[in-house]
Amino acid sequence: MLKLFSLLLGIICFSRASWAQSAEDIAKIEDYLNNIKTLQASFVQTASNGNTTEGKLYIAKPDKIRMEYDKPVDVLIVGDGHFIVYNDRELDQVTHIDYDDIPASLILANDIKIDGKNLKVVDFYKDSGTTEAVLEYPGKSDIGPITLIFNNNPFELKQWKIVDPQGIEVAVSLYNAATDVALDAGLFRFKSSQSPLSRKKR
Repeated sequence: MLKLFSLLLGIICFSRASWAQSAEDIAKIEDYLNNIKTLQASFVQTASNGNTTEGKLYIAKPDKIRMEYDKPVDVLIVGDGHFIVYNDRELDQVTHIDYDDIPASLILANDIKIDGKNLKVVDFYKDSGTTEAVLEYPGKSDIGPITLIFNNNPFELKQWKIVDPQGIEVAVSLYNAATDVALDAGLFRFKSSQSPLSRKKR
């Protein structure tokens, strides 16, 4: 499970002083996330234990995601809207994960509301170049916060950060991102020609 959650998606504490967010700041984040229909990007994933991986990211809202990791990491993550499949092809193992167990699943939703009830800002920073918001799920103590980092001009998501259950900080940085592009529906269907070990997490 250490490898699973390190490669997936938890939090990071800012070393800079927090600024109070305005209603306009929150609305801007909500509008950006809610208005994206599809996203395609390259990513670099770094972890506090020194691991660095790269790959391709595909998102089709609501709730569909595909992360293809470049070798030597032989891992594929596919979310079809019902559950997320983590396929460790090196170990010939498949794990099914509920969306509710992954903090970063919030960027896949169609109706994100940062209202302090279902989703709450617990830390915030903004300067001329970037906006950073740490969001948590009130009432879900088993799910850690997620930090979203945006470029301000143009306003777009550039990175998210989490901390996994083992305390490893994981950051996913996006590059060459394109939004609202046509994506093949087959990207979000997991197919395996073998019979891998499967374990469901509910």
